[in-house]
Amino acid sequence: MARPRPTTAREYQAVVTHRLVESRLTPNAISLTGFALCVVAGVLVWQDHYLVGGIAFAVGSICDTLDGRFARVSGKGTPFGAFLDSTLDRVEEGVVLTAVAANFSQAGDDVAVAAVVVAVVASLMVSYTRARAEALGVECKVGIADRTVRVVILSAGLILADLELIEPAVYVLAGLALITVGQRIWHVRGQLKRAEAP
Repeated sequence: MARPRPTTAREYQAVVTHRLVESRLTPNAISLTGFALCVVAGVLVWQDHYLVGGIAFAVGSICDTLDGRFARVSGKGTPFGAFLDSTLDRVEEGVVLTAVAANFSQAGDDVAVAAVVVAVVASLMVSYTRARAEALGVECKVGIADRTVRVVILSAGLILADLELIEPAVYVLAGLALITVGQRIWHVRGQLKRAEAP
């Protein structure tokens, strides 16, 4: 009897993960593939090939959503693999945004360049606040712009760059990432105060 076809994104992800588990791939190989695709995306964006670069970035980012799940399901995960995954996630976003900033700089758009810098720093801070919170024993997944949301915004901006949406996407990305940092700081403050209360 044939299996029912997947209909939702979660079902497709489960099918892909199952196929990966049956393969000889390792989580680190998937992480490095995603990283390589994002570097390619950065080069393409730098060369003004926004559409193809956006697709490469989106596919590379999908690899990054699969590697953690694959590591858990397959039992092939290692502490170094988790470290490598988190590190590459931070670099990938930065590589593509750096290429975007270079193009804004060549166009003489200093405000947009500054917005990219804010987006990069705020995106790093979103991850950093979670890491520091968890080091203090506080779960911190709150906020409106986690990595998935940021990837969707940046991918959409790149793919629709011909409609002049890359600059608005950067402003939205920077703004939402800053809000998320604030939300996480407020959340951790509240949790620690609650823990200290008699």
